[in-house]
Amino acid sequence: MNAMKILSTLSLIVFLASSCTNKDKQENIDGKDIAEEQNEDKFEDTRVEDDSQFAVEAADGGMLEVQLASVALQNSASPQVKEFAQTMISEHGQVNDELKELAATKNYSLPIVMSEKNQKKLNELSEKTGAEFDKAYCNFMIKDHKDDIDRFKKEAEKGNDPDVKAWASGKIPALENHLTMAETLDKAIAER
Repeated sequence: MNAMKILSTLSLIVFLASSCTNKDKQENIDGKDIAEEQNEDKFEDTRVEDDSQFAVEAADGGMLEVQLASVALQNSASPQVKEFAQTMISEHGQVNDELKELAATKNYSLPIVMSEKNQKKLNELSEKTGAEFDKAYCNFMIKDHKDDIDRFKKEAEKGNDPDVKAWASGKIPALENHLTMAETLDKAIAER
């Protein structure tokens, strides 16, 4: 009986140790880089690679938007910020799902974990709470949505695949709306 307890305990220790090791490895994985490499291996045509790279960047950014919004629901002191965050979860979650479907039809690989850069930003903002979080989150949402709008407009105008171009073009009005919402929210927070 004691041998069984010892064996069970050892098995549990080995399992926990391997789980910790896998977690450490996952934190060093850059999902964006992996997806880009997979697409480079699949596609010889650089025009296809350009469109797939846009999709990879959009997926990476979309994951960050949703995960940051989840943090906002926990760390924010403002009901308005939480309402905005819920909108980001709902709308960017839907866009992420649409992008996955589009990528599947094009045989694009998308990241399943965020890039190291986005993970670092998530970690940085996750350490903030209350009014400090609200200000940092709003500032990031403004900058991020401006960058997204530029990237999506570029794809809509200069992309090679008509389906990807149309998808990108169709998302610009929502991104512009999110930017306006973030700017309005930022002003409301500053007036407190």
